[in-house]
Amino acid sequence: MNNENTRRLLTEQAQAYPNMQIRDLLKYLYQSAFGCEHMAPDPQKAAGMIRAELEEISPDQPPLVEPLDGEYSRVHLSCLGEGLRVETLAGLFCASARQEPDGMAAMEEKISVARELIIRGTLPFSVCEFDGEVAEWRANGCPALRHSEIFRAQYKPAYRVISKDYVPFLPLLARIDQMLQRGRVTLAIEGGSASGKTTLGELLERIYGCTVFHMDDFFLRPEQRIPARYAEVGGNVDRERFLEEVLLPLAEHRPVVYRKFDCATQTLGAPIQVHPQRLTVIEGAYSMHPELAHHYDLSVFLDISPALQKKRIEKRNTPPMAKRFFDQWIPLETAYFTQTQARRRCDLSISI
Repeated sequence: MNNENTRRLLTEQAQAYPNMQIRDLLKYLYQSAFGCEHMAPDPQKAAGMIRAELEEISPDQPPLVEPLDGEYSRVHLSCLGEGLRVETLAGLFCASARQEPDGMAAMEEKISVARELIIRGTLPFSVCEFDGEVAEWRANGCPALRHSEIFRAQYKPAYRVISKDYVPFLPLLARIDQMLQRGRVTLAIEGGSASGKTTLGELLERIYGCTVFHMDDFFLRPEQRIPARYAEVGGNVDRERFLEEVLLPLAEHRPVVYRKFDCATQTLGAPIQVHPQRLTVIEGAYSMHPELAHHYDLSVFLDISPALQKKRIEKRNTPPMAKRFFDQWIPLETAYFTQTQARRRCDLSISI
């Protein structure tokens, strides 16, 4: 645990909310440790609760994302004025709810740091009163906490706790919501290895019930793997088959019938028929190849630092497989990104 980060964030809380009470401090610590695992209704009920709160917030409050001390953030409901739909925020909230097996240990550690700051005088509370409220909280079974009446009257908190991993995607989700009001949307998720393209596709599928296609299902067949093909910009996937089997039927609003490439047998699988939803997502490197790009309504580039990319690839692969990424696949992706200016051509770029 990064106690220095905890100290910084708690100090910022005291500065931002000078009328914060001990209960509000404990609520901040609780949400930092447990997120929203204690209140995860189904998305429809969550959306209804958000609508009810919207009637009570000031329309001129600026959109606010407030980091918690951990894996979560508070997202103010005013973000809904930026184009994000209530149902989308509710979906993010429900997708963020997960059990935190180490939550209590993290909570106790954060309590210790808060107590230290009170002793220093950084937090404006009495140590005796803090210890008393912590003891009462423990005696009651360590429940989730509500904001104090003073905090609610002064600051009118109206937010949802979501995973901090989802926060960078808020502009993209707002853009999707706006475009879906006008009709069907085909979205391309471009980016390098381990940048989170598949994870974003899964999140979108959970929130929107959309159709997701993967560029990894269109690896080159053995007979296509010749030096001339690899010398092409973006020649590492079967873009011709992808265009014929997926993008052209999508453009004509026809059912998609495609075949996945099976890496184990090095052959194409049986035909799969898909009836696309209003939102269709294409995720994978090379999805924004110049021969394909004009078929999308929206595109996003996930930009990952080399250090984080290396860390993720080494974590999820055996050493021999990681070496193939570093020696073969990443150099091909990098050349493709550079020569086609894929990042610049995307509508949005999100740093991971």
